Amino acid sequence: MKIEVDTLSYLRQLQTVPAEELAKALWTYQRAHNPVLKRYCDLLKQETPTFLPISFFKHFELQTAPPWQAQAVFESSGTTGQQPSRHFVRDLKLYEAVSEEAFFRFFPRQSYQILALLPSYLERGNSSLVYMVQHWIRSFGLEGSGFFLDDFAALRRQIDAARGPLLIIGVAFALLDFAGQFPGALPPGSLVLETGGMKGRREELTRAQLHQALCQAFELPFISSEYGMTELMSQAYAPREGRFFAPPWLKVVITDVHLPELLQPPGISGRINFIDLANVHSCAFIATDDIGRMHADGSFEVLGRLDHAELRGCSLMYS
Repeated sequence: MKIEVDTLSYLRQLQTVPAEELAKALWTYQRAHNPVLKRYCDLLKQETPTFLPISFFKHFELQTAPPWQAQAVFESSGTTGQQPSRHFVRDLKLYEAVSEEAFFRFFPRQSYQILALLPSYLERGNSSLVYMVQHWIRSFGLEGSGFFLDDFAALRRQIDAARGPLLIIGVAFALLDFAGQFPGALPPGSLVLETGGMKGRREELTRAQLHQALCQAFELPFISSEYGMTELMSQAYAPREGRFFAPPWLKVVITDVHLPELLQPPGISGRINFIDLANVHSCAFIATDDIGRMHADGSFEVLGRLDHAELRGCSLMYS
């Protein structure tokens, strides 16, 4: 089958073509038309689907098909002294569509007053997470939605004045700081969605400890989580209990850390790899630096990070 490059046409393919069939067609297309993926696979002598190391987003402009002008370049926060990842986005309408649809796969399809506590992302530019929340506010955000940098008192006033369900989305350290200073119940039907990230701001907690503290502070039965990254157009969600589910167009593959061709069965930990069919214009086949495991119900857990060895794949490209 032919991959449709036009955004609206490709969105129809995402909705109508079985994911396995579309993944096969997308591999053939990107193997031939993504210069970085093509060279990497040529050097490895690989014709079958191969996951590109995620570090390549730091060192190369990953574009599939003839060069195009990016509408946006999303950048990761990175580590001090390191090159951030860059994801060149051909059409923001595709990102908007899949990010909204992924959210409503796992949460009630309704309007929310959206209150975003994302200081570390607002402080730098070009954040895919900030753009996603901005789109949500435009699309299904109620009056009073907005971002809060460090004015916790204003955020608490906004919560207390709310007349409908809230969606509070924030990084872990900011949610904990706010919960410690301004605890209190949220309106019925509200959601708290944490996106991870202590970034050295606070003592590291397990996700269970984080959720317990936030549940107590906000008088909620559960906390939800979002898993996303600059290099992916799609997101996975844990509605509760810390196990993530991906939308149908985002396939999770767990492989052995040292043998990338060896798939790990449910319950056995390994490297998390993704086939993100929404990455049609960049690279859909990505090997992350995260360790996790799958469960029989299709959910997955994130257990930690691999020891960083980002130059391994890039050294091969430069040899």
